[in-house]
Amino acid sequence: MYQQMIFVNLPVNDLDASKKFFTELGYTINPQFSDEKAASVVISDTIVAMLLTKPFYATFTKKEIADARTTSEVLVCLSAESRQQVDELVDKAIAAGGTASGETQDHGFMYGRGFDDLDGHTWEVIWMDPAAVQG
Repeated sequence: MYQQMIFVNLPVNDLDASKKFFTELGYTINPQFSDEKAASVVISDTIVAMLLTKPFYATFTKKEIADARTTSEVLVCLSAESRQQVDELVDKAIAAGGTASGETQDHGFMYGRGFDDLDGHTWEVIWMDPAAVQG
């Protein structure tokens, strides 16, 4: 059965530093779709973050490239299997040079935290109780 995928394209200032950051979070780089201008970060079977140098990113748009440290252009939210997995991923991101973003959200049935990566892109990580999702 076909599974739709998402490819999140993000401009980065230092491709090597960004690759190191995401591998420290436990993700892998797909060398087939990576070179000196781009890195394909495999987050799951259906989610890929494409890290693009700013000059390469600019070839895909006529718009000004946002500085994610001062302008919010997107909030990327990843699901987690547990509260512990939320904390582990965000703690790894902070240890790898990212910064905490926002406040911890704890609504009982849903728990989330966030971080900004090296370029200021905001990543949220949430866990939701499966029973609450089913209604």
